[in-house]
Amino acid sequence: MSPKSSILLIYTGGTIGMKEDPTIQALRPFDFSQILAEVPELRKFAYKIDAVTFDPLIDSSDIEPQSWVTLVELIEQRYDSYDGFVILHGTDTMAYSASALSFMIEGLTKPVILTGSQLPIGMPRTDGKENLISAVEIAAAKDEEGHALVPEVCIYFDNILMRGNRTTKVNSDHFRAFRSENLPPLAEAGISIRYNTGIILKPEDWTSTPIFHKSLNTNVSVLKIHPGITPQVVRGILCAPESKAVILETYGAGNAPSKEWFLDMIKEAVAMGKILLNVTQCRAGSVNMDIYATGKCLKEAGIVSGYDSTTESALAKLFFLMGTDYDNTQRAALLETDLRGEITK
Repeated sequence: MSPKSSILLIYTGGTIGMKEDPTIQALRPFDFSQILAEVPELRKFAYKIDAVTFDPLIDSSDIEPQSWVTLVELIEQRYDSYDGFVILHGTDTMAYSASALSFMIEGLTKPVILTGSQLPIGMPRTDGKENLISAVEIAAAKDEEGHALVPEVCIYFDNILMRGNRTTKVNSDHFRAFRSENLPPLAEAGISIRYNTGIILKPEDWTSTPIFHKSLNTNVSVLKIHPGITPQVVRGILCAPESKAVILETYGAGNAPSKEWFLDMIKEAVAMGKILLNVTQCRAGSVNMDIYATGKCLKEAGIVSGYDSTTESALAKLFFLMGTDYDNTQRAALLETDLRGEITK
């Protein structure tokens, strides 16, 4: 690997960047400009590693779409200066951010790897060092032609590299915090890093400059279907004037109540010009509205299939599409189109 590989670390906030202040015995963010002093193992790679820190730092629970715009602008401004980008991010909203960045950067030719940790990097049993070191190595990895091995937006956590828009946080206590149930890992780190090259997305033109999208429309709601859901709750979400699109988290393969009032509200929301997207509550599997009668009723009422999309990815995709100049017919068609490896049809 070339000693000239250059990586930009972007620290947004989160557990990984914390270190105990011995004076007050409290956790404080450390200076990422001194990252090689904090994680001396990175020196062995002989990469050029620069760091940018958000000011102020953002707890991942406070991440907003404007944070994604800021990240995209940072990457756009420095895209030609670095071989890869590693974003250090809190775990709670990491899957949302990774999904959003995947849609906001079109035609990516370099890795954008999000990582973090469950324990601060300054603690003895931290998972932060291994996550950071491996994320940097993956971000710098190139093939024999000098192209990036993984030119995607990814999440690296606990020895596994996952496509960002296929990933969900599933555990708040264990180091294996994330899962990608509907897509195998892009890479697994053991004694060596093994890449699953057959499923890694590659650009059509390695020399092209990506398109950086910064316009998002966040007038999107999520309605989780559950037993006992009331007409008042459904109407309040589906027919709210501020909501331009609604994600329905349905049962199993895309099923929902077959009661007349529920289907009438679905039809009413569609008639109001809203996009309704069907995703499953299950961690694994896909929506198929052609299997059961309840699913067929939803399809006939005008609901769009999200296939095996995660809720995080569906939300980010809708934010992105609703921010474009497309009309709803075009948006609905694109929701059922695999744009960034986010669905399998």
